[in-house]
Amino acid sequence: MRPAIKDIVEHEDQITKPTIEHYAEKHKVDPFEFSLDVSLFCDVIICDYNYLFDPQVHLQRFFSVPDKQNCFLVDEVHNLVQRSREMYSATLTMKPIDSLVTKLSAKKAANQKVIQKLRSLKRSFKRYSKDAEESPDHQIAQLAPVTNFNATLNDLIGAIHEWLANRKPSDTVDAVVDYYLKCRHYYLISQYYDDAYRTRIINDTTTHDVIFRQFCLDPSKWLKESLDLGRAAILFSATLSPISYYQRVLGNESNSLQMVSASSFPAKNCQVIIANNINTLYANRQQSIQPICQTIATLISQRAGHYMIFFPSMAYLEAVLNQFMDQYPSVHVIRQEADMDNAARQQFLREFQTDPQQTKVGFALLGGIFSEGIDLKNDQLIGVGIVSVGLPGINDEANLIRDYFDQLNHQGFSYAYQLPGFNNVSQAAGRVIRTTTDKGVIVLMDHRFSQARYRNIFPDHWTNVRVINQPDQLKKQLQAFWNSFPN
Repeated sequence: MRPAIKDIVEHEDQITKPTIEHYAEKHKVDPFEFSLDVSLFCDVIICDYNYLFDPQVHLQRFFSVPDKQNCFLVDEVHNLVQRSREMYSATLTMKPIDSLVTKLSAKKAANQKVIQKLRSLKRSFKRYSKDAEESPDHQIAQLAPVTNFNATLNDLIGAIHEWLANRKPSDTVDAVVDYYLKCRHYYLISQYYDDAYRTRIINDTTTHDVIFRQFCLDPSKWLKESLDLGRAAILFSATLSPISYYQRVLGNESNSLQMVSASSFPAKNCQVIIANNINTLYANRQQSIQPICQTIATLISQRAGHYMIFFPSMAYLEAVLNQFMDQYPSVHVIRQEADMDNAARQQFLREFQTDPQQTKVGFALLGGIFSEGIDLKNDQLIGVGIVSVGLPGINDEANLIRDYFDQLNHQGFSYAYQLPGFNNVSQAAGRVIRTTTDKGVIVLMDHRFSQARYRNIFPDHWTNVRVINQPDQLKKQLQAFWNSFPN
């Protein structure tokens, strides 16, 4: 390894993936370990969140003890809220146990201790899931950890660890290792368990499985510990509104500094319009389809170009798309598919990078792959429509977050549903204006956007906001905006 490090450090000043691969092949060393060793010689390291924050995979050589030479710059930090919840949560299921016991029983004498520990864990699954089995929805959530279950799990981990020392590679060993790693992760997370956790126990009657999940409601304590390993941390994103919410959930330091930068783009270049005549509440979804289709048609009729419409679910997208295509068959439509590989994604984006004078309408998911991280500049995108306020669907874990923050600060609904949803809206809206010369419109299709609880969290640069109540008003607003920029 040392000659490889010396070679790359003497001849390179940017250590990219192809560079690592070239020198690793040249010196016949493992490229991942090589990259970690070389990183010790770097001034700037670019990596995913998990290398700093994830308790399972963070880089031990950098983040085991404080190092005041380090400064952390954390980009797109709005995504860290949900990501960190998953980093500090863990799930373990009972179902793999029977299959493992069957495989190990082929050599029962040699594998007896592991078999016994697996069976003990299965009994523990069943014992502590009785309350869930008897509940109406076959699940419970409790504050207290299942301490005895965790102790049984630790016994199994120890037994497998000893057993693996004398095993040769095989399909059985691979299957045991896979479950062993899941058990280790679950047990690791149990060491972080505190009042900000809930244990979910679910009896899945469809798959006849029992699922244990340690769910982290508020990882801010652990994020702070990671950030404290360095001298300073700067967390930034284009969509941190309201900033007080992100300060609370991303470390909760009362003395941290906040700064909201003014937009570098001229306010007159962007027109935000709230379509107050559209009701996207779930009970009104079917009735909303026609007004949405009409709004899209009005939006694209005032200037030829490329537009993108974002929806909160694939089912809603398909319902509107089908009716829109029936009513306006001549409009060029592109749609996001449920599963798109990289080639399909690139093809979708290429549609917006060609023929800027031809009207094209992309139908995509709010919070999906095309609602953030894409850069369509100049006339590649001149308008965005956003259907709904982006609230996540009602679900058990969001409700647990809601209840937790209701007790802490009486803002449970806001923290669990409203603000995560509105971040998706802000990200999607941000696709329109990418340079100082870009011009475009954002149409928010939901009457709730005109309510104070949403207007109060609009980004500061949304200064040019109009509310319309019927299609004719939308047409006039669009005409006034585009007429101020002659072709």
